[in-house]
Amino acid sequence: MNGIIKITAILAAVVMAGCTGNQTFKLEKGDRIAIVGNSLAERMQHDGWLETYLQATYPDDQLVFRNLGYSGDQVHYRPRAHKGFGDSDSHLKNMRANVIFAFFGYNESFENKPEEFRQQLGSWIDHVRAQPYDSVKTARIVLFSPIAHENLETPNLPDGSENNVRLQAYTDAMAAVAKEKDVPFVDLFAATQKMYEDSETPLTLNGVHLNEKGNEEVARYIVETAFGSRVKMDPVAIDSLRSAVVDKNGYWFHRYRTISGNDVWGTRSIQDGNYATLQRELQMLDTMTANRDKRVWARAQGNDIEIDDSNVPEPLIVGTHITREVTYVDPEEAIDRMTFPDDLQVNLFASEKEFPEIAKPVAMQIDTKGQVWVASWATYPKWEPMRPMNDRLVTLTDTDNDGVADKATTFAFVPHPTGFEFWNDGVIVVSAPDILFLKDTTGDGVADVRTRLFGGIGSDDTHHTANNLIYGPDGNIYYQRGIFILENVETPWRKSDESGTPGLYRLNPRTFDFSFVVENSPNAHGISFDKWGNQFITDGTTGKAFQVYYDRKVTSTTDSSRFAKRPLFEPTVRPLTSNQLISSSNLPAQYQNNFLVYNVIGFQGMKRYRLDYKPQGVVEGTEIGNFLFTGDDPAFTPHTEAAPRVVPPDYTGDPNFRPSDGAVGLDGALYFADWQNAVITHSPYNLRDASRDQIHGRVYRITAKNKPIGPAVRVHGESVENLLELFKNPYDNIRHQARVELSGRNSDEVIKKAQAWAAKLDRSEKENALPLLEVLWLHQQHNRVNRELLVELLKSPEEHVRIAAQKVAWFWSERASHLAAPDPAGVPGMEFRIGYESFWADRDSSRAGTPDAAHAGHGKETAKTPSKGKAAAAPALDFREKETAALTIVAVRMEFDVSEFTVKAGQRVELTLDNQDLMQHNLLIVAPGAADEVAGLAIDLQEEGLAKAYVPESGKVLHHTGLLDGHTKEVLSFRAPTAPGDYPFVCTFPGHAPVMRGVMHVK
Repeated sequence: MNGIIKITAILAAVVMAGCTGNQTFKLEKGDRIAIVGNSLAERMQHDGWLETYLQATYPDDQLVFRNLGYSGDQVHYRPRAHKGFGDSDSHLKNMRANVIFAFFGYNESFENKPEEFRQQLGSWIDHVRAQPYDSVKTARIVLFSPIAHENLETPNLPDGSENNVRLQAYTDAMAAVAKEKDVPFVDLFAATQKMYEDSETPLTLNGVHLNEKGNEEVARYIVETAFGSRVKMDPVAIDSLRSAVVDKNGYWFHRYRTISGNDVWGTRSIQDGNYATLQRELQMLDTMTANRDKRVWARAQGNDIEIDDSNVPEPLIVGTHITREVTYVDPEEAIDRMTFPDDLQVNLFASEKEFPEIAKPVAMQIDTKGQVWVASWATYPKWEPMRPMNDRLVTLTDTDNDGVADKATTFAFVPHPTGFEFWNDGVIVVSAPDILFLKDTTGDGVADVRTRLFGGIGSDDTHHTANNLIYGPDGNIYYQRGIFILENVETPWRKSDESGTPGLYRLNPRTFDFSFVVENSPNAHGISFDKWGNQFITDGTTGKAFQVYYDRKVTSTTDSSRFAKRPLFEPTVRPLTSNQLISSSNLPAQYQNNFLVYNVIGFQGMKRYRLDYKPQGVVEGTEIGNFLFTGDDPAFTPHTEAAPRVVPPDYTGDPNFRPSDGAVGLDGALYFADWQNAVITHSPYNLRDASRDQIHGRVYRITAKNKPIGPAVRVHGESVENLLELFKNPYDNIRHQARVELSGRNSDEVIKKAQAWAAKLDRSEKENALPLLEVLWLHQQHNRVNRELLVELLKSPEEHVRIAAQKVAWFWSERASHLAAPDPAGVPGMEFRIGYESFWADRDSSRAGTPDAAHAGHGKETAKTPSKGKAAAAPALDFREKETAALTIVAVRMEFDVSEFTVKAGQRVELTLDNQDLMQHNLLIVAPGAADEVAGLAIDLQEEGLAKAYVPESGKVLHHTGLLDGHTKEVLSFRAPTAPGDYPFVCTFPGHAPVMRGVMHVK
């Protein structure tokens, strides 16, 4: 039972005082308030001020608040990755809303069509008034205008003058609709303009998104204006109440914005009981959130209660697919099982034995102090309700310089930290759907600043979400992301960037800009830069690697600029988690500028490639050896991850060894993380498979044998002059660390001293070409244009410098450098996305107008929902009356569009496989009942799989295509078997067989 505990602090009376004008709205006992809208609405839940003040104003009324805000939302258009998420009506019904606070207008304003916005808003109000979400009566609505764009008086951000003209027009349009529909309206535009003028400190992060102080001021204004009340409560009591609100909102956020939605309601929900398992967890989170409402109500009254979660439903019991005995090799013993070159040595730097904080290290970095950082994703693949949330960023310190960590410090707890990078004396980390900035301002090694830089990052599949963050030489933070997820990122610069396209993206933490870069499918992981700024990316699923390059095409009438990619080398292992360029003061010369790929299935180690530099900036890679792997056979193949792995008795490796990421330290040692897990795949295992490990994780250290480790280069705290000198250092990681350190220094000082330093460099010395390029990049990083230096480097005798300068020229020119992601048609998962609200999508076109081109094809439903195991309503074809059975099977979105067809025994068959997908697929006709067996044999091919098109040598494989790249075709001609029966056809690319299959009936 909940025990009542009286708060010791005295709770001052809440004074109800009328403000200027009439009170226009009053909440009633038991009201259930939904907060809907764009990022203005979404971000309110994290600071909690609006609910805190309203709960204090209505302490006896047991109000329920649920935030349904979503980055990028518009009143008529609210894109989601999968219709299984539900439209806005379904969520309002789920929470039984009878009051709706609506915050729209910002994203719509970029269309500059206020009259159309009036139609959209009016239609939405009419629609809501026809929906009894609480099954009793229709919801009451309060409209809130967009806030004004604050001029932060910095060259890094727009001043808001253009935005404010549009925002004023949209505010006026909203006011007109409110008057017409007799709906309460709060003008936040005019109010925030006044707040900005009166405030001594900024109220927004970037001009358009409120910071914590801004949210507090706006919340106070709303309570005073819309509710005619002034809150007077003891600050200690307010803080206590707000902490309860924020805690409750955290559980709700995990419920409404649940990550891995593709497993909850999407295409992978059909696999191994995911749907039932994860829907139960949503119920658990609903109950846990409701339990925390009670503490909010108690604290609003000056009381307190203990949280009682005894009523939370039990999670469903999930078994395991792993049939072997799972044992974890001792971290020291694991080194004895590794194979690596004779001139290198490996030692254990840290493990779960001494530091349980580093369980499941998904990413790692080295900071400017030389400390090793790991992102510990202990709750992988997603946090489970009623269990601790132990995900975190951890620093590992070697205090006595013996090559072994002595101390671990939790810098910050961060849910599912899939990637991070250092910038501006802090850390930028992905915690989808947000990108956070964390900073320690007290020097204790623990973050005390937490800012949401960006929202709207795709979280619909945690295996594919933003990863491998890296601070590029141009000042952007780059990341990759895969399929199944939809992003919708708001910035001060333009309409929200919506994208379902997998690939490389960039964001600028200084300017708050965001852009697509280049497509990379299906599961993009891994980013590296070489010393000239050449960028290399890899795809996790296929193992492919690419060079990303600047592609400008000029004709007599056009001038187009974009990023493009070209193959770096032929892949030999898959899948990959990351890549790395070796540049180390300690490792022998033959490893310098080697490109490493990190493989976690099959090879289970790091492959090494030589990079050859060709004319016109082309870089080509050639495999030159195995850098490190577990066991003694780099071609070891008899195991699978999409089915229970079988480890033979003579296997000498560690079956759970999963090298996930690596970095070179300031002393030249190479550190790499070992994920350590028996289950690493998301398909076809249940997300709660009992064999998923959440305990183990290691960091190893590689150094040269018989070569002492040198002293670490000093970076942290060094003067600007000393940091500029590091641009002459021959090692990439040192120059990168200098950039990171300079990102936190005063830009005016940095640029002034950099220009003076560069002026002293002898242009006739070839070795000064790279330091001059670093200074040019430094201007980019601090958003300062230096045309004189740019023109000089565009004429540099060093070709690599000229090519790099061309990219800088593009970004500094009038040519648009922001790239919108291409339409994700054909991207797996995106066929189930939803966009337009039903009240707008279904309206008569003569009244609704034509949807804008940016949202074309984003209808309420764009495709069918998959059935349990194969494409729903896929056609069944009978060719027995034909001389030749000629048919085309289309592979798209991880499905065959034909589920079955019928032929005569011995009939001629001409089957065309048309791969319209972005992923590779094949098609095998196999003996009756042999689909699973053949698919398992294909996975067992491992390293040989790509070369053999994942077609195993088996008498049960009757006919097969090759492995087709996306948007290619192949005709398969054969005669049907003479024996009647049901002959399966299946794609045997690893992981595809469970959903890509059908039957050829022979009669």
